[in-house]
Amino acid sequence: MKYPLAIFDFDGTLADSFPFFVEAQVALARRHGFAAIEEGRIDEMRRLGPREIMRRVDFPSWKMPIVVADFIRMMREAPPVPLFEGVAGTLRQLRDCGVRVMILTSNSEDNVRRTLGEELSALIESIDGGAHMLGKHRRIARMLGRAHTQAAHAIYIGDQLSDAEGARRAGVAFGAVGWGYAHPDVLRAAAPDEFFDHVPELLRVARAI
Repeated sequence: MKYPLAIFDFDGTLADSFPFFVEAQVALARRHGFAAIEEGRIDEMRRLGPREIMRRVDFPSWKMPIVVADFIRMMREAPPVPLFEGVAGTLRQLRDCGVRVMILTSNSEDNVRRTLGEELSALIESIDGGAHMLGKHRRIARMLGRAHTQAAHAIYIGDQLSDAEGARRAGVAFGAVGWGYAHPDVLRAAAPDEFFDHVPELLRVARAI
C-alpha cells in the first residue's frame, strides 16, 4: 500500500467550511481588532501563506489561540458545515482498502464529529483537534507514535501551505487538495508529494507503490 496511514486536515480538506469562514472572519475581525478581508481580496489572500495573511491584516500571532477558539465556538453554534461532495464515500472506500484514517485539525473534535456524523466518525481511528495552525508537526509526530507507524508510511493531506510545512517538519509525505482554502496554484508550487484535483483521487493513497 502506498500510504498505510492517511492523516487528514478537516476545514477545506474534508469539510466545505470556507463560505462559513469568509462570513465569520468579518465578525472576528471586528471583535478582536484586526482588518477584515474584503470580498475583492479573497482570491489574493488564497495565494498567500498564513503568516503573510496575518501580516497583511495586522493580526499578531499571540491572538491566534483566542481567535481560533472564538471561530470554533461560532461554528459549534451554527448548523454543521457540509462535507465536500464525495468525501463520505471516499473515506469509506479508503477504510475498506485497509488504509488507517485519522484527522488532525485546528478545529475542535466536537465540530468534526458533528459534521461527520456518527457513522463516519466511527470510521476514523483518531481525531486530534485544537492543533496550532503553525505547529502541526508536533501533533503529526504524536499521532505517528500513537499509531506505531513510521513517518515514511504516512501522508498528511491538507489545503494550506502550513499543512505542507507541518508534514515536512514531521517527515511525512504531504498531499495537497485543489478544492480548499489556499489557491491550487500555490499548493502546486510547493511541490507536494501528491496533488489531488478531485475528491475521488484521494483513493490513490491506497494504491500499491
